[in-house]
Amino acid sequence: MNSENFQRCIQLCVACALECRKCASACLNEKDFEHMVQCINLNRDCETLCQAAVSAMRNQNPLAREVCDVCADMCDACAAECEKHLYEHCRTCAKICHDCAAECRNSVTPLTIV
Repeated sequence: MNSENFQRCIQLCVACALECRKCASACLNEKDFEHMVQCINLNRDCETLCQAAVSAMRNQNPLAREVCDVCADMCDACAAECEKHLYEHCRTCAKICHDCAAECRNSVTPLTIV
């Protein structure tokens, strides 16, 4: 595995982590933030997993594929939650989460055991 092959995935994971952080902060500033707890928690978890995926890919970790699979699943969950809310920051976050999930799945293919 060569981290250069995953540049687009790394870039999207970085962008997604940043957007999730912004969304969580914005959710905390909403009037009804107590209804945003699930969104905030998923944003934080998604940010953490995106950062872990970036680290695994950059370090050419042999488990990078597995980390990216989990990251993609978390991005999907975060996007689904964000789509429940009408706030622009949630809509923006959902879009980047979908893009990141797709790239994680497309860029990081499973190892073939021969």
